[in-house]
Formats: sequence, C-alpha cells, structure tokens
Amino acid sequence: MTPRILMVIAPKDFRDEELLVPRKALKEKGWQVDTASTEAGEATGMLGAREVVTLTLADVAIEDYAAIVVVGGMGSPEYLWHNDTLRRYVALAYQQQKVVGAICLSGAVLGLAGILQGKNATVWETPESRAAIEDNGGTFTDKPLTVDCTIVTANGPEAAEAFGDALIASIEATIAVKS
Repeated sequence: MTPRILMVIAPKDFRDEELLVPRKALKEKGWQVDTASTEAGEATGMLGAREVVTLTLADVAIEDYAAIVVVGGMGSPEYLWHNDTLRRYVALAYQQQKVVGAICLSGAVLGLAGILQGKNATVWETPESRAAIEDNGGTFTDKPLTVDCTIVTANGPEAAEAFGDALIASIEATIAVKS
C-alpha cells in the first residue's frame, strides 16, 4: 500500500521551501501527499508561493495517513499553534505510532499537543517556541534536525532537505515495523 502523508500549512505566511522541498522528496518516493490547512482557498507563502487548499483540517481522517507534517513559517503561531483539531490529530497520530513531523516555528505545535514529554525536539527558536517544547516536558536540542523515535523536527528552511530525508527514513521504518 502506498503511504499517504498529510502536510498542514497556515493559510497565510507558511514558509515556502518548508512545504515544497519535503513534499517533492515524498512525492518522488511515489507517495501520496495531501496538503490541508485551517481553511480552504488559496494559501500564500512568505516568499510568494501559492497553494490551492481544498482539504481543511475538518475534512481530514487522520487514520488514513502514515504521517502528519506541520509546515512552519510566520503564520504558524497565529493559525496552527492553538488549533485544537490540529493538536488532536498530532496527538492521535503519535499515539498510533505514526510519524509526526514539524519544521520551523511549527515544532511548537508538537509541544502544545502534549507529545514531547521526555522527547528531544528542535524549533525555530523564539522564547515562545522554545517554551512550547520545554514547558511541555520536551528537551530543546538547538540542532538543525532532530529525530526522536517517530518524531521528526527541523529548525527552519535551511534544514528542509534534511527534514524531507528524515521524514522518508522514519516513515519507511514505521512501515517496516508494521508489516
């Protein structure tokens, strides 16, 4: 069965390469990648990318996916950090031993979803994003890329390629364990 991956972006100010680079790598594996947001319509990236979003978080059935990946950017704190549906999906995916990934400011979503207790993670560091990890039991690593079990985090656009590679390796490992 071909893995399906859910990538979640903010409707405004997602970080372009944090969506485009990992998604390209995942699609090159022949995997289906769906992009969702908090609202349907045209989402805009910080650098001008445009993404037509037809799938909202309300339309998602997380059990259909092998992984959930939360894309960063300046829109993440406003649209994603405190979205109850997204946090619920992140927690459910983690409980089901699916791969959970986040890049840039969206690493905070994982802490706020309660899945970083005793785990290592990285994030684009601001006082608020680091607190979202540490105040929720996680250890901030200050590295470009951190993998801890099925949790994959990266700290920003410069790590987008390595992030995509780590997502692939983690998804392949979880598929192998389940088969």
